[in-house]
Amino acid sequence: MAYDDNNIFAKILRGDIPAKKVYEDDYALAFHDIGAKAPVHVLVIPKGKYVSIAEFGEKASDAEIAGFYRAVSMVANDLGLVKEGFRSIANTGVNGGQEVPHFHVHLLGGKKIGPMVSE
Repeated sequence: MAYDDNNIFAKILRGDIPAKKVYEDDYALAFHDIGAKAPVHVLVIPKGKYVSIAEFGEKASDAEIAGFYRAVSMVANDLGLVKEGFRSIANTGVNGGQEVPHFHVHLLGGKKIGPMVSE
């Protein structure tokens, strides 16, 4: 799948659509999910044009990968999620439930998170 410059996260990165930002640096942007599934539900997206975690791992530079995952860890810590625990999810493709074709990690916490997968 080719990257779509008009996906909602690309528009957020460009500033075309507002977002409630939590963190931003050269590699990542973190913001609150408008459809929160937990008391804390933040999305962390890389600033590069990557559709999935698979593409990110294959094509991103070492600096982008390190910078992105450091941002994920920093955001989880800054939001106070580390002490009690949290879930991080990267949905990929149709079967994985990915809704936006821009790689992103969901950080969910603030309460006990339910089962991993429901049938």
